[in-house]
Amino acid sequence: MIKLYGNSMSTCTRKVLATLHEKQAKFEMVSLDFMKGEHKTPAHVARQPFGQMPAIEDGDFTLFESRAIIRYLDDTLPGQSLTPKDPKGRAMMEQWISVESADFTPPAMAYIGQFMFNKMMGKEPDLAIVEAAKPKLESCLKVLDKAMAKGPHLLGDQFTLADICLMPYFEYAMMTPAAELINAHKNTVAWWKRVSERASWKATTAK
Repeated sequence: MIKLYGNSMSTCTRKVLATLHEKQAKFEMVSLDFMKGEHKTPAHVARQPFGQMPAIEDGDFTLFESRAIIRYLDDTLPGQSLTPKDPKGRAMMEQWISVESADFTPPAMAYIGQFMFNKMMGKEPDLAIVEAAKPKLESCLKVLDKAMAKGPHLLGDQFTLADICLMPYFEYAMMTPAAELINAHKNTVAWWKRVSERASWKATTAK
């Protein structure tokens, strides 16, 4: 059985949880406490040398980095494939995963970090960081909205790992002033409403 080391509130752990739930896989969750620094212990650093979350163990195979993990899970677990079979479709999926990591997540995390994480630590948001991120987030949302006009998911009819990669960041961004920017894009809002209703996402977020 796959063993997942992470925290259910972690965006990167949630990508893995969503994939496991989509594949209807049995797994063991080993919860790591951020506040206690359990992700920095020698035992976890042996699995994840950067002391981050998540990591998995599949028998004697250990893997870290969420995007690598979800590709591995989709390749090795039975169930509905989350990756297009044809080379062009697979390339498009990889394109949008790259957009997520390079163009969407950094500015989205600026909002999340300042309005959620800072609040949790009793700090005021640094609005200069948010203002610097705003045009980057707006630019990416315009690109995503155009893509999402073509079908229910990023790649049209098929729900893929590209959708999963975006979802944890949308979940938290919608709890910050970034929601105003997101709500200005009707196709993106419609996409979010659809994917956030999936049983796998409800299981991931315990809703």
